[in-house]
Amino acid sequence: MKLRLILSFLLLTISVTAFSQEKQNVTIVEKGLIKVSVMYPYAEGKTFNMEYYELKHMPMVARFLGSNLVKYTIEKGIASGIPNQPLPFMAIGTFYIKSLSDYQAAIAPNRDAIRADFPNYTNISPVILVSEVIK
Repeated sequence: MKLRLILSFLLLTISVTAFSQEKQNVTIVEKGLIKVSVMYPYAEGKTFNMEYYELKHMPMVARFLGSNLVKYTIEKGIASGIPNQPLPFMAIGTFYIKSLSDYQAAIAPNRDAIRADFPNYTNISPVILVSEVIK
């Protein structure tokens, strides 16, 4: 009984510590920011190298964006919202930026380098959505 109580306490302590550390790493996305979503649709025969995307491609684009970039996220598709339906997107990369015009000015001279890097991680043509964060 005593061992069970000690193990329960340790598990609770570890859970609280992990949750506290996770909370500290959260960046709040503010209303009014611009969100650039780069979505890679799933299709039979298409490939996506998540490791390369995470370690090389996204950091490269982030460097181009400089201080205009608030944060970026990477999502790996795992399932459709409807059971037994195909995965809609293999991956989504998202940039949260302060200014759309600064984003466009940073991307324009680097567009060829960004596109030239695509074959290193995918054979998918991305769909890009630019939106404004409302809440």
